[in-house]
Amino acid sequence: MSNKIRKAVFPVAGFGTRFLPATKAMPKELLPIVDKPLIQYAAEEAIAAGIDTLIFVTGRNKRAIEDHFDANNELETMLRAKGKEAQAEMVRNIIPAGVECIFVRQAEQLGLGHAVLCAERAVGGDAFTVLLADDFLTDYEPGVTADLVQAFAASGKSQLSVMEVDGPDISKYGVVVPSVSGAGIAGLVEKPTASEAPSNLASIGRYVLTPDFFDTLRGLRAGSGGEIQLADAINIHAQSGSVEMVRLNGQRFDCGSVAGFMAASTHEFASRGFC
Repeated sequence: MSNKIRKAVFPVAGFGTRFLPATKAMPKELLPIVDKPLIQYAAEEAIAAGIDTLIFVTGRNKRAIEDHFDANNELETMLRAKGKEAQAEMVRNIIPAGVECIFVRQAEQLGLGHAVLCAERAVGGDAFTVLLADDFLTDYEPGVTADLVQAFAASGKSQLSVMEVDGPDISKYGVVVPSVSGAGIAGLVEKPTASEAPSNLASIGRYVLTPDFFDTLRGLRAGSGGEIQLADAINIHAQSGSVEMVRLNGQRFDCGSVAGFMAASTHEFASRGFC
């Protein structure tokens, strides 16, 4: 197995019910932060980390994501005919030359672990990164995924992006069990109460995983709600000493909630000097 990461998995099959009615016909991942869809920020972060194969795990009514990353010759031609060269180039270069997009269908939503498992054939026997578009990460270049890729290249171990969360909000996350030796992590506890949390280090939606995670995911029993949880697989691998963590650089906004999405939009609007 090479320590070079070239493939990224984007689980984007969710319904986005918190954003209804906006997401009744439009994928949540295409909601714009200022002028760019959430999923494009995540894709650009992956590409900045050296990724050249983007694997989108989609579901029903998600065809618009594929259309967004596809060529649109008619739109380009119209823009150029009107002298709007800069906008035409923007449309043309949403995905740079040499980067491939693959779309895989998750027929049934059975959890994040199941979504990752759906990408197995596209990933093959390589280590890969997973990016959750709900986590909008900003104010840091070349990006959090680049940090994880670099850490994996150094150790060959799976990597989690983590941030410090104090107080009762820790119960919303998978929480790291610190290793006694101080190297790596000893486990991951999903959504513990604040009093039972083993640390204040919360796992967020960026990962580098080794291909043996697929075998682990296949062997998991469905948990609550009939879902296969990625956190359970991470916990198993962490207990064997094969998972490390990288602390978050930059800022994170939880765009899985309306409040987080609005906060991200306000921050990005201000950071671009629009106000």
